[in-house]
Amino acid sequence: MEGPSPAVSVICLCYNHSKYVREAIESVLRQTYEPIQLIVVDDASTDDSKSVIKSIVSSLPGIRFISLPENVGNCRAFNKALKLAEGDYIIDLAADDILLPSRVEEGVHEFTRRDATFGVNFTNAEIITSKGEHSKYFYPVDCQGRSLERISEGDVFLDLIDRYYICPPSMMYKKDVLMKLEGYDENLTYEDFDFWVRSSRFYKYCYTDNILVKKRILKNSKSSNQFKLLNKHTYSTFLVIEKALNLIETTEEKQALLRRGRYELRKAIQHLNLGTAIRYFDLLKRIEDFEKVA
Repeated sequence: MEGPSPAVSVICLCYNHSKYVREAIESVLRQTYEPIQLIVVDDASTDDSKSVIKSIVSSLPGIRFISLPENVGNCRAFNKALKLAEGDYIIDLAADDILLPSRVEEGVHEFTRRDATFGVNFTNAEIITSKGEHSKYFYPVDCQGRSLERISEGDVFLDLIDRYYICPPSMMYKKDVLMKLEGYDENLTYEDFDFWVRSSRFYKYCYTDNILVKKRILKNSKSSNQFKLLNKHTYSTFLVIEKALNLIETTEEKQALLRRGRYELRKAIQHLNLGTAIRYFDLLKRIEDFEKVA
């Protein structure tokens, strides 16, 4: 006889997303899987986000709502919710993104058919505009909605250093992964690259070839801000690459990290983050001096 289904915790982070947070929350409520714990965090929004969330949760007492008195940033806000998460699996859902109805169910199914070394599941995603209109698919698809390219799975540490190839909101993690990492690094302005580097050294990744989330692209989003002059994300990226230096084990990984470091150095110069650029010169020298572990 099968035991009860494992619980899944969805942490929905909101900061000035009053236009979209209702749709994000409703996408969790429409999931085909249960039990799901929903934790909504408002990171001291300056728009009407808090009142919108309150109007929803007032009739749904099962939703846990955390209203932060001051803005603490994405990583710290997530960690506050993580302390309350009861699920075996976690989804980090931005309040401007949307889960399609079978996202949770298909993620749990994927984990059950993989061995215990797999800690992260990811999927394809539909990229939408601020108005919810279709823009493209993260991985191009055929007429049946299947990816046209081969997606790396398993030990993806090298791939994740070398290139950006996973759509962040498509991820679902085992809670054990986050516990091992002690949550997100609160010294950083964003979390995905750091999470990828640290988690993929210890856990395998599995891919579900379905479009299971919608990622909304906004003009003032975190991802958009990474391309602005003097942006704060550049130094966070430097810190992640510095961490990766302590995790690489092979000459191939060293070469990938050198390529990534040189690319990020060019970006730092382009965005006029000259202090970070100077740090990259020293870091690249340290990477070059890395010797393969016997």
